[in-house]
Amino acid sequence: MSFTKRIKLLKLFFIRKIINIFVDKLLKLTIMSFISLPIILLVIILLIIFSGLFTVNQGYVAVITMFGKYQRIVGPGLHLKIPFLENVHRRISYQNRSIELEFQAITQDQANVYFKAMLLYSVLNQSEEVIKNVAFKFVDDRNLMQALNRTIEGTIRSFVATKKQAEILGLRTEIVQEVKMHMDETLESWGYHMIDIQLNDITFDEEIIKSMAKVVASNNLKAAAENEGQALLITKTKGAEADGNAIKISALAEKEAAMQRGQGIALFRQEVAKGMANAAKEMTDADLDASFLLFSMWTEAIKNFAENGRGNVIFLDGSTEGMQKTVKQLMGTMQMQLRSEETPKKK
Repeated sequence: MSFTKRIKLLKLFFIRKIINIFVDKLLKLTIMSFISLPIILLVIILLIIFSGLFTVNQGYVAVITMFGKYQRIVGPGLHLKIPFLENVHRRISYQNRSIELEFQAITQDQANVYFKAMLLYSVLNQSEEVIKNVAFKFVDDRNLMQALNRTIEGTIRSFVATKKQAEILGLRTEIVQEVKMHMDETLESWGYHMIDIQLNDITFDEEIIKSMAKVVASNNLKAAAENEGQALLITKTKGAEADGNAIKISALAEKEAAMQRGQGIALFRQEVAKGMANAAKEMTDADLDASFLLFSMWTEAIKNFAENGRGNVIFLDGSTEGMQKTVKQLMGTMQMQLRSEETPKKK
């Protein structure tokens, strides 16, 4: 056999060997592919199913759309959507939410007023129509907040423009009621409900604040002066009343004392006259001259003047006529007393 034929035989051998190896490999791959295909399909199906699962947290509802069109709403929990067809368009919270608002208004007398407010609101309810309004009325929450802020700001500005600067601080309640009256219907059309709005701060320009402080200070000084004047008037009035009452009481007491002194003097004189009358009667019964009694009383009086008097000189009429005149006056007094005593006895 020639060298050329040998080369050809070797080539054919190697080609057959390679073909046999390729066929064996191909048969093995085919058998393995038939065995693993169900597993691959199962894995693909599970992946598709799991891609359709989603959860909604407590306090939220989810809006489902298909090809961009509203389909349904679902509540909190685990849910399944059609994979690649349905989409979770938006998750909406029905919990209470709050925002801080700051804006400026101008009063009727052209004064700037600065407001800081807190708005508390929530989704009206969980009905389908309300949730659709909330989901599709605005593009996003930023646009909702902008519309809400501008609407409240416009309402307060319209109200403040009809009032004067001095009235604003006393109209907090009226401003809140005005906002609620105008905002309730608007918010309901958007699917929301305003729970409360609080005006936390109302301020003015610095010049106005200083002038208001001066007005308050002057009013306080005026009120203090009025109160002090009224207190002084009341004090003087009460003092005058007390002095008048004291004078009245003193006069009544003096009157009563004078009456008592007069009655005491009258009683004293009456008792003296009685004593003298009795003594004169006894002397008359004893056949003695009653003028001796009067003379002894007269001398006792002079003695008393001399002992108890503060002066150094006593002026007396020591003549016989003077003594006789004094004795006659005393005897006339005694006789009048005796007659006054005898008159009731005769009756």
